[in-house]
Amino acid sequence: MPAERLSCAPLRAGHLRGVTAAALLLVAALAPTLPGASSTVEWCYQDSSCNDTVWATTPFGYCNGTRQSPVNIVTANVQPNASLTGFTFSGFSNHSIMSKISNNGHTVQMDLQAGSISVVGGGLPATYKALQFHLHWGNGSKAPGSEHTVDSKRYPMELHLVTIKTIYNNLSEALNDPEGLAAFGFFIEGENTTNLPASWAMLTSYLPNISYEGNTVNFSSSGLSMDDLLPGVNRTRYYRYLGSLTTPLCNEVVTWTVFQDPVNVSNNLIDLFSSSLYFTNVHNVTEKITDVYRNVQKLNNRVITTPGNPNKSASSRSVATPALLCFVLLVFLLLLQ
Repeated sequence: MPAERLSCAPLRAGHLRGVTAAALLLVAALAPTLPGASSTVEWCYQDSSCNDTVWATTPFGYCNGTRQSPVNIVTANVQPNASLTGFTFSGFSNHSIMSKISNNGHTVQMDLQAGSISVVGGGLPATYKALQFHLHWGNGSKAPGSEHTVDSKRYPMELHLVTIKTIYNNLSEALNDPEGLAAFGFFIEGENTTNLPASWAMLTSYLPNISYEGNTVNFSSSGLSMDDLLPGVNRTRYYRYLGSLTTPLCNEVVTWTVFQDPVNVSNNLIDLFSSSLYFTNVHNVTEKITDVYRNVQKLNNRVITTPGNPNKSASSRSVATPALLCFVLLVFLLLLQ
């Protein structure tokens, strides 16, 4: 979440042990993104002094933990899990859920109307409400940009929908719960078309209004729905694992769902993210926002699962094995004649 400053890149309001609740709420209010960012040490993607190569050693909270995100999903090692059922996505067809879009210097973030979207099912331990979604990208549609990878393939972009348990009033509360957040990752794949789908053409039409870090504009009340932005994604096909926010403070409180089917978007629209958005770097120089993703982390002892019945595959193997033995025996007997 897996949101910048607030993320798995955006939820940037981090939880520091020993900090008062009031201070936490202040950090949450000031943070333009999700994954809890440090209030004293700035982090970045581009400079070696503050990019993800030093997050584990600089005082960035939990970035040196054993349950970090993103990860490389090795499909041959993914295990079926019958408890991973379908989801119920409430509000995904609502065209009035998006409130404002901003450039926070790390990503493009879309804030959602409070209580407009909720998710339940899919083996999640509770009902979750959406806060925002944001994006990760590289340097153009032909370059790697997603955070998660599948068999080491990195897609051009990845969209993260960040949610917290409905029982919590704010992010600071959710950061105390090892399953407080649920993040939903959607891969974005480039295609040789122009300005498709129309929903993404509309989304990117706002980018000129948020060219520079700190720019925020209200989104049209008759704008997009989440369904509009996710055409072609079979939401019963996904990977599941326990992880963290993907930016400092890298809190290990996220249940990750990464969908297998990508969203196909025209290359020219993907290119707009790396060519038209700017931030001010640590040297106080304005440059384009590119390569905004964390490198994959060690899986350690975690298991990545997917919907399915593990007994079914075992059963099919037990049936196939005797049949194969009979066939081999038959061939052997024929050769003896």
